[in-house]
Amino acid sequence: MMVLITYDVETVSETGKKRLRKVAKECINYGQRVQNSVFECVLSEAQFILLKSKLKTIIDGELDSIRFYFLGNNWQRRIETIGKVTSFDISSDLII
Repeated sequence: MMVLITYDVETVSETGKKRLRKVAKECINYGQRVQNSVFECVLSEAQFILLKSKLKTIIDGELDSIRFYFLGNNWQRRIETIGKVTSFDISSDLII
């Protein structure tokens, strides 16, 4: 399933800046960044549960927020982009 993850982490304090970097790093492990605080992730149910658990341990629930948008399995029809495209098709083959 495709999950769109967005987050808002308080960055006034040094600990907030550290949390922001940790959240981004964890999201990079599961998907691709499409905007500063927005990630597209193709996940199994188990991967989603694991990622959500990891993110819960990173954020400060009083100051930060993370939102998960579930686009399902037919997500290709639900995403439309205008302007510069900075992402790649995560369902296509990747040659390294």
